[in-house]
Amino acid sequence: MALGLLKPAMLSGLSVRDIVLIERLDLELEDRLSVLTGETGAGKSILLDALGLALGARGDAGLIRVGAKQGGVAASFELPPGHAVETLLREQGIQAEDPLVLRRVLRRDGRSRAWINDQPVGVALLRRVGDRLVEIHGQHDERGLLDAASHRAFLDAFGTEAGLREACAAAHEAWSEARARLSAHREELAGALGDEDYLRHVLEELRALAPEAGEEAGLVAERALLREGERIVGALGEATGELNGEGGVDGRLRRAERALLRVAENAEGRFDAALEALARAATEAVEAIAQVEHLAHSLDLGPGRLEQVEERLFALREAARKHRVGVDDLAALTANFEDRLQRLEAGEAVLAELEAAVAAGRERFEAAGRALSAAREDAAARLDVRVMAELPSLKLDSARFRTGLEILPEARWSAEGMDRVTFEVATTPGAEPGDLSRVASGGELARFMLALKVALAGTGGAGTLVFDEVDRGVGGAVADRVGARLAELARATQVLVVTHSPQVAARGAHHWRISRQAHGAEERTNVEELAPEAREEEIARMLAGAIVTAEARAAASSLITGAQA
Repeated sequence: MALGLLKPAMLSGLSVRDIVLIERLDLELEDRLSVLTGETGAGKSILLDALGLALGARGDAGLIRVGAKQGGVAASFELPPGHAVETLLREQGIQAEDPLVLRRVLRRDGRSRAWINDQPVGVALLRRVGDRLVEIHGQHDERGLLDAASHRAFLDAFGTEAGLREACAAAHEAWSEARARLSAHREELAGALGDEDYLRHVLEELRALAPEAGEEAGLVAERALLREGERIVGALGEATGELNGEGGVDGRLRRAERALLRVAENAEGRFDAALEALARAATEAVEAIAQVEHLAHSLDLGPGRLEQVEERLFALREAARKHRVGVDDLAALTANFEDRLQRLEAGEAVLAELEAAVAAGRERFEAAGRALSAAREDAAARLDVRVMAELPSLKLDSARFRTGLEILPEARWSAEGMDRVTFEVATTPGAEPGDLSRVASGGELARFMLALKVALAGTGGAGTLVFDEVDRGVGGAVADRVGARLAELARATQVLVVTHSPQVAARGAHHWRISRQAHGAEERTNVEELAPEAREEEIARMLAGAIVTAEARAAASSLITGAQA
């Protein structure tokens, strides 16, 4: 089976300090298949626990080595450009560097601290990042493929077109926006209907008041004038009397002008300037008289007008206090209330339009969702066939695998569609398939994970896969088949496997031996990468037991040669 060749993220290094029996350990890891072997109790599970700490697993002070104040783990990863972890870290304000280093320190009091690229982070974020980088498949692990929430994404990556998913997401977004607009309008309309009587009453008052912008300043100025009304009337009367008394100013000026004209003819122009001045004065006097008379007739200075102005000012200011605005803002307030009333009257029509838009949006989403569901059904059938083809060779002949699809209630529809996807298995004939993590157990579970991972290879997910004793309960040809599938899976992603099977160990591109060694009165877990000769000896030990025979060494050599062929 040809597997995907896209370069995934890779675990490149693991440093462990004072965790259980490990005092100090620094591993440099490679891609392809790495196997970890060792006798029972040597500490293979310790290594996985340490890796789990760096990935955000729950910490326990019992993991700290006896005599140490704290324990720590750091895991380094090589990230390809554009990896999903970069987006996640960017959203948290963290720059994704290469290598990406996840670090965790556990203290005796049970508290722990976490860092990503030396920036302090919460353990929850560490776990979110870890979930995107490593999947550990073992009896008690609940991440990766054992998390039912991830099954839909795995199925989509396996066999649905991106265009269908994008169309579904776009339709859901448009539908959601239409529902948001409808909800906002309903809320606004409900509030407006509740205030309708008040709105109409206030608007009636404001319309009757008919405020105008800038009116207050004009009224204040007029009031000041009116309060001086008596003096103004007296002054105008006196001015009129002076101008019109004893023949009037203009009459006397005209008579003076005529007197000079009678003798000006023989004065050789000496009277011309005086005559021109008298003529101008007479004209100005006529205009002055007209202006004073106009003022006297145009000014409404009676006591009734003052009362009217003061009443208008009081009404405007009272309305302004009532509505908590300035007097000059009353006109704008009136216009605002009129606009609200118009929108209220038009609200029912708008409501109908928005409801129609929501219905149309739902219809478009449902069509896109149904198309995506149909594609998922087709992909599920193909995935089931592929996984089922893997099961017999993994000594799961009687097992059945099924990808369950269920149309969710409308309230749970999302941008990802209308479906709930679950990977289900049955391990005995006639049994109804059930949740993967609850039905399978132990070695069966790990082998189901292997079958699924082989079927899904190249479709995304974590770049490093760890299988804990995937070969439990099998041997011989079945164990060899498990090893072959692990090696093939490792062509697409980095695979680490803890194994007791020589057939699986022989398939490894890299081999690490875990052992316990005495250090004075204490024991320590030691991890060493094996050279070819040492690797052959380790596989011979796995075949023969405590006493390694020549036959075991020959068999080990044959296994390695056959596995690498």
